[in-house]
Amino acid sequence: MVINENVLDMIGNTPMVDVSRLSPNPNVRIVAKLESQNPFGSVKDRIARQMIEAAEKDGRLHPGQTIIEPSSGNTGIAMAAIAQMKGYPIKILMPTSVSIERRQMLEVFGAELILTPGEEGSNGAVRRAQQMAAEHPEWCFLYQYANDANPRAHYEGTGPEIWRDCPEITHFVAGLGTSGTLMGTGRFLKEQNPDIQIIAIEPPLGERVEGLRNLDEGYIPPVFENWHGFELLDRKRVVRPRESLEWTRRLVAEGIFAGISSGAALAGAVKVASQIESGTIVFIVCDGGWKYLSTGAYTDDLDEAEAKAEQIIYF
Repeated sequence: MVINENVLDMIGNTPMVDVSRLSPNPNVRIVAKLESQNPFGSVKDRIARQMIEAAEKDGRLHPGQTIIEPSSGNTGIAMAAIAQMKGYPIKILMPTSVSIERRQMLEVFGAELILTPGEEGSNGAVRRAQQMAAEHPEWCFLYQYANDANPRAHYEGTGPEIWRDCPEITHFVAGLGTSGTLMGTGRFLKEQNPDIQIIAIEPPLGERVEGLRNLDEGYIPPVFENWHGFELLDRKRVVRPRESLEWTRRLVAEGIFAGISSGAALAGAVKVASQIESGTIVFIVCDGGWKYLSTGAYTDDLDEAEAKAEQIIYF
């Protein structure tokens, strides 16, 4: 076994596991890519490293410079961990409605937390970060929603890994948040085989499945537009909060302790499987479930868990 120089070398090359027992169609294989196995616990490890290293390379980030970033959790955790390793002070803006474990993890990695009103959600944290960055040009604002290094991390990493490990893939399913995973991975896979279908999972208009975004609600991430998202996506599938919880629990029954957005992606993959004759669907398990234990998402009555999902930011 290779001894890595540091944990940053452990980002990527995540395992894939067959969960076809959950497929409603015996002729459709469903495969999970376990991004929870990244060292800081999520798919966002990839973009955090890519954004910071790209900023160092092009001179936007200097030794000792303060980083500022809005994040409801996973990106912030990964950025805080890497910033601590590299000696950058970091300020993370997040809504008060995030789970307590997320705040604790950011504090563990030395981030300064700036809390924004929970009722404003992630968009409120973004607006406040933009304002603060404009007031403090000496800080480095990497802004994951518009940073090309976000989809580039998946174009150079996630996509090639899936193609290497599962070249028989016919459909790729992932949640639509910043859109970096879908844009980068989707573009790479389409270049290898234009027939591969790229499918985004989004919540119904007006409902919350945290970590996911409905483009009809008014905010389209610049990453989505810059990488020609409307042309790249073959379709979108709507997944409701209750479905996300139900399929997250089914993942747990398969031994995969995943976050809620992973259940949403699986729910979408199952819907696709029920509508095609045959194929191989790959979906992204964005993170592990350990950061959500306080929410009751895994053990509470489903009605109670669904009600909480309207108040707590899970992703």
